[in-house]
Amino acid sequence: MIRALLVAGLLVLTLAAPAQAMDCSPVSHPQREPVLLVHGTGLNADESWAWNYEKTLPAAGFDWCAVTLPDAALGDIQVATETVVDAIARMHARTGRRVDVITHSQGGMEGRWAVRWFPRARKAVDDLVLLASPNHGIAGADLCAASGNCWPAVWQMASASHFLSALNRGDETPGAVSYTNIYSRTDELVEPSTTVPMSGASNVAVQDVCPGRTIHHGGLLDDAPTWDLVRDALTHPGGADPTRVPATACLAAFAPGISAADAISGNALLYSRAAQAFSEHDGVPAEPPLKPYAR
Repeated sequence: MIRALLVAGLLVLTLAAPAQAMDCSPVSHPQREPVLLVHGTGLNADESWAWNYEKTLPAAGFDWCAVTLPDAALGDIQVATETVVDAIARMHARTGRRVDVITHSQGGMEGRWAVRWFPRARKAVDDLVLLASPNHGIAGADLCAASGNCWPAVWQMASASHFLSALNRGDETPGAVSYTNIYSRTDELVEPSTTVPMSGASNVAVQDVCPGRTIHHGGLLDDAPTWDLVRDALTHPGGADPTRVPATACLAAFAPGISAADAISGNALLYSRAAQAFSEHDGVPAEPPLKPYAR
């Protein structure tokens, strides 16, 4: 639940509900900003991140936390975002440092909604790194919405949704946050890929760095040059700069610490669990209404 308070004429939003489950690595790298991992649709944190960035980040000198969104991220994104805002606040309090947020797929919606509408989250975030984020809607969500019965979060990812209209109204990259938006032109789910770039972000297609590289939706989680772009964003002021990624990055298949077996089993789990979650959750006949603060 969100509580709204009027303080000195300003609307202040606070959370009244406890956070969902959040797993964290030990605090071993206090010199670096901690990283919050936010998963995509139909998954939990472990299914999305345990086989990739939870391995790669510590070896690169980063502590991490991974939050699990409610209802397998198939419910109202506005509600799911409350868990992300709470996670950012807890990590900031725990470490005394600003937080870097890495998201995959629908997780980009929660990350962007958090810094768009919650000032305390926006002030506590340094980098927001989006992987395969459906920033302006995707064809699959449009088809689902046209059917008249769709999952709440998928309604909100349709190109004509009230949610996306509110999210993208005005400044798409608000605040002193560094936005990095990484995507693949061969992503089978976030398409057309031309809807991904955001005004004010560092927008990089993997194919801009490695021409001809074929990366599917889940593959962005284990891809080597994608990781190099993420690491560049986390270790430099501002968003990722593809000119700093060496050409040799294209020679590697997987990010450091991720084996071929990890990628195969991890992607199989990711797609199968998402399909199962969709089958276990019912659709609804309309998009969830916008919260009053976003109208």
